[in-house]
Amino acid sequence: MTETLPAPWQRAATGANLLASDGALGVTIFEEMTTLAMQTGAINLGQGFPDEDGPAEIKAAAQAAIAEGSNQYAPGKGIPQLRKAVSAHQRRFYGLEPDPDTEIIVTTGATEAIAASLLAFVGPGDEVLTFEPFYDSYGAIIGLSGATHVTAPLLAPDFLPDAAALEAAFTDRTKVVLLNNPHNPTGAVFPREVLQRVVDLARKHDAIIITDEVYEHLTFGVSHIPVATLPGAADRTVTISSAGKTFSFTGWKVGWLSGPEHLVAAVRTVKQFLTYSSGTPFQSAIATGLALPDEFYKGISATLRKKRDILSEGLRAAGLEVFTPDGTYFVNVDTSPLGIRDSVDLARRLPALVGVAAIPVPVFCHPEGAERTRSLLRFAFCKRDEVLEEAATRLATLRDRL
Repeated sequence: MTETLPAPWQRAATGANLLASDGALGVTIFEEMTTLAMQTGAINLGQGFPDEDGPAEIKAAAQAAIAEGSNQYAPGKGIPQLRKAVSAHQRRFYGLEPDPDTEIIVTTGATEAIAASLLAFVGPGDEVLTFEPFYDSYGAIIGLSGATHVTAPLLAPDFLPDAAALEAAFTDRTKVVLLNNPHNPTGAVFPREVLQRVVDLARKHDAIIITDEVYEHLTFGVSHIPVATLPGAADRTVTISSAGKTFSFTGWKVGWLSGPEHLVAAVRTVKQFLTYSSGTPFQSAIATGLALPDEFYKGISATLRKKRDILSEGLRAAGLEVFTPDGTYFVNVDTSPLGIRDSVDLARRLPALVGVAAIPVPVFCHPEGAERTRSLLRFAFCKRDEVLEEAATRLATLRDRL
């Protein structure tokens, strides 16, 4: 029996790539893969969350804040301590100086920041442009807003946009460009010339840029370039990041957003009717984390690079073509060398075949994009070394087991 949803929620369900075999509202591929991993005892390299905690001093700061009574509502725009810490972080790493009182708000993770921004800026008749593949919540929130989701493809092996296709994706109805860099699910880190082209086209079409930079410190041998630092970008760019990826506290859901005062004020107007505020003791703890020394930030990148290489070795041994990422904690592979063109089917078989779960890249796409990425799988390497080594060993047997 098909479940009937109100139109906005049906648009969101479509945008979220829900799965259904009988016409009924299905579950997301992430839930399905997690369930298969639990049923088979497989190592879950599908969802992107670490299997160990971040720095002890951040945990201690949260515990101290709870003990000291920081347990009631935080101000709607976030506690001053964290807003000042975000401003100091932007100045320290990028030379940006957002005003902590008027140009920064704290959100319940980056996901709320993205949702509040889209709901503030777009509606029916507007277009939102993203690269494709795209993080799954983008499609869902764009669907809820009533706007039209337009995409520009990222193609293997480098997952960079074609200049002509990018320009063609902009129209007079493009209201927002939603840019994820470093990019999930592909692991691409866009170079300056690509980012500047996005900015120039946004200016030409008078579009707002929302930039999701949650993997900003997770790059390997290349530098992350915030869009807001580029010529012509500052007055139209809302920058979003969060603590979950950098500090490995994904369950705390502490994010933040910065940008010009008039744009931030519009987002705050929507945000107050979403969560209003959240995570008071965690906010002060993340302020502690943002002040950690440079050695910490260099260390997380080096650690993840090692993890990437451990997993990639096993994937290559399996006979898969590996696209080495420059950032994030995801690595993509092409299953075609094994004679397999349907990564969704393989993802469903993989937990029982070799005891590892992954996510098929087509679920991060619209139908046309899904066909382009039909043979791609994404694996997360944000796990302990011994877990990745075991996963690599299991994956190396895939060719023989097929």
